[in-house]
Amino acid sequence: MSASHPLPSHAAGKQSRGRGAAIVIYMLFLGSVLAVVTAPIGVLIAHLKRRDAALWVQSHLQFQIRTFWLGVLGGALFVAAWQLLGLVGAPAVAPWALGYVYFTACLIWMVARCGVGIGRLTANAPIRDPRSLAFGGARVTLADA
Repeated sequence: MSASHPLPSHAAGKQSRGRGAAIVIYMLFLGSVLAVVTAPIGVLIAHLKRRDAALWVQSHLQFQIRTFWLGVLGGALFVAAWQLLGLVGAPAVAPWALGYVYFTACLIWMVARCGVGIGRLTANAPIRDPRSLAFGGARVTLADA
């Protein structure tokens, strides 16, 4: 294309502003499975890079920011439910069972969101619905397409 017809923002691919930061943030989020401190570092980077990134990369950064804050909200709700189970005198196994199921579901949710994001990012594509509670508008299946 000529200089008078610039490429769409996502067509620049690997050279798009903020793309490298988005990759690092997905890796930090996945690393938080082993070292929780990496997720807050990732969301801080996402907040700092969001305004300067290419438009299609901004959708990834917004998706990452939302992933972090939804996780924090979910964690706070879990702690409240766990405390409530203790206050009502539930058997000791109840909070632990809740915790096991809840944290397993959260782990699957977070890893799946990162997987969808990495897939879209490496395809130089934006997140279709970065405000989604699930997977950014992506159809997630366990079968071959």
